[in-house]
Amino acid sequence: MEENNFKSAVEALIFASDKPITLEQLKKVLGVTDNTIVNKIIDELKADYETQGRGIRVVDVAGGFQMNTNTAFAPFLKKLFKNRYNERLSRQALESLAIIAYKQPLTKAEIELLRNVNVDGVMKSLLDKNLIRICGRKKIPGRPFVFGTTREFLEYFGLNSVKDLPKIEEFTALAVKKEEESDIEPIIEPINEEPVTAPLAESLIQVDPEVKQ
Repeated sequence: MEENNFKSAVEALIFASDKPITLEQLKKVLGVTDNTIVNKIIDELKADYETQGRGIRVVDVAGGFQMNTNTAFAPFLKKLFKNRYNERLSRQALESLAIIAYKQPLTKAEIELLRNVNVDGVMKSLLDKNLIRICGRKKIPGRPFVFGTTREFLEYFGLNSVKDLPKIEEFTALAVKKEEESDIEPIIEPINEEPVTAPLAESLIQVDPEVKQ
């Protein structure tokens, strides 16, 4: 296949995929083994959309690639879909989601301690929406479940990984931006807590092989 055809094929695959398509998926479908070839094509597509001032962008999301609308045109999209039903996340849900995102992995009791309210209903809602998941058990009496964010969480906020989370004080602005794009209520106050570091998390958590990852 000629290079231009490869480029068009990658563009079509990213456009058609209902989820961020990974590098490995692209290579498999295209029948190539060299990462460099596909990465070069993706970089060219990104540059094309950017330099031509197009309404679409190719972005890195949740470890894959996805086509998103240019945020500059969000006001027009909001008018187009103003009558479309949007299921909102409550402020309580967004507060809990922010705590989990920045301090994961942590138990429900730890979330309740930080929020000073019962979060049973909120946790069920976030689990049902696949924004959080059970990712193991804490090494304390009772071995309670610990929770972390999911790939769907990354997709929802347009992040490639949790490392791309903004500073915690900027999370409110991110939620407000999301509200402007899809009418979702913003989180209120940022949480003044430092995230759990990976080594500490590993020392506290025991992954349960029976828990769905």
